[in-house]
Amino acid sequence: MKNKMLVVVALVAVFAMVLTACAPAASSSKIKVASDAAYPPFETVDEKTKELVGFDIDLFNAIAKKAGLEVEYVNIGFDPLLAGMAQCQYDAAISAITITDERKQNMTFSDPYFQAGQAITIAVGNDAIKSEADLKGKTIGTQLGTTGDILAKKIEGATVKAYDSVDLAFQDLINGQVEAVVADNVPSEGFVGKNPDKIKVVAGLLTSEDYGISVCKTKTDLLAKINKALAEVKAEGTIDKLNEKWIKGTAK
Repeated sequence: MKNKMLVVVALVAVFAMVLTACAPAASSSKIKVASDAAYPPFETVDEKTKELVGFDIDLFNAIAKKAGLEVEYVNIGFDPLLAGMAQCQYDAAISAITITDERKQNMTFSDPYFQAGQAITIAVGNDAIKSEADLKGKTIGTQLGTTGDILAKKIEGATVKAYDSVDLAFQDLINGQVEAVVADNVPSEGFVGKNPDKIKVVAGLLTSEDYGISVCKTKTDLLAKINKALAEVKAEGTIDKLNEKWIKGTAK
């Protein structure tokens, strides 16, 4: 009887080992990706599904699929996003982030994937602001921590109101609380498209900037994977498809 019991125990142990071997291993490629989902059409929250959607989200999902990465998105304001990336609280971030030398000191960047520029948006009927020079002494709305915020704060005599979310800046422009908003051209055109009778974009861009995917400085392997996958999706025409899906009709 004792021998039979030993055999049964042994068989159970072997069976358990087989089940363990066959069970899928926990993913070691899961990464935490930050995004400020209040910047349409690049990233926003779908009102029905409550999921993050947009140009950047589709792009990173395509990259993750190519690179074999499992993604957990974290929706956070842009300024804390940059601070978090500097401290490697997130593995990566995609949020219409302009590649700058200053930011490179705290994080690494993928190859560029989109070119944009800063635009001036004003109220319909405002003929006093036609260029950057006309912003001197004006009250300007920006999003905190963005390149538009940095640019506006260098304008002589300007009073800059920096908001946590860019949509708040545009809302205050509509309400007459600021005289202009300096922000990336594509989102600016998007807000104008929703309020064409109230706000308009001034002709000409103030800058030319490249967006990149931010990566924690210590994760060189992850950066290499992202760049390789980014090159592959570019070659497949994914960027063009996303332009058609998210940007066409928004940017001019």
